[in-house]
Amino acid sequence: MLTFFRHAAAGLVVLLVQWLVLGRLALWGATPDAVLLFVAWLGLRHGRRYGAIGGFVFGFFMDAIYGLWGIHMFAKTLTGFLLGLFPARERETLLILPRQALVGGLVIALLHNGVVVTLLALESGASNTFMATALWLGSSLYTAFVGFVAALFNVR
Repeated sequence: MLTFFRHAAAGLVVLLVQWLVLGRLALWGATPDAVLLFVAWLGLRHGRRYGAIGGFVFGFFMDAIYGLWGIHMFAKTLTGFLLGLFPARERETLLILPRQALVGGLVIALLHNGVVVTLLALESGASNTFMATALWLGSSLYTAFVGFVAALFNVR
């Protein structure tokens, strides 16, 4: 039970950092998604139930912050569930190396942002190059870079 509260507190810290810092560090319209990296870590470390619940809860908070009701919640729940299907050999000692964080973060962000951009395009009825370049590719590369930097500071 203590682990659950530690993960919830860590998730809230990541959510606050995303909202207050990373959401304001846009490069050409692209912003990183640290909450996605946290949900991916939850799914890989604890399995599909934790990944899906974490994706739902933190996606709900992101929807409440950014006013996109249901889009982040669905995409992050799906991502957390799907990553939980790929079990780590030893979940308790899961250590992600920087190169794994870069490549894995890029693949996860490309899939997640593809779902988000598709849902945004369906909701708004708009399709333009900004959605494909900045929101999908740019944000995916930026998220992968943030995952790489976070893995550099991962100390065990």
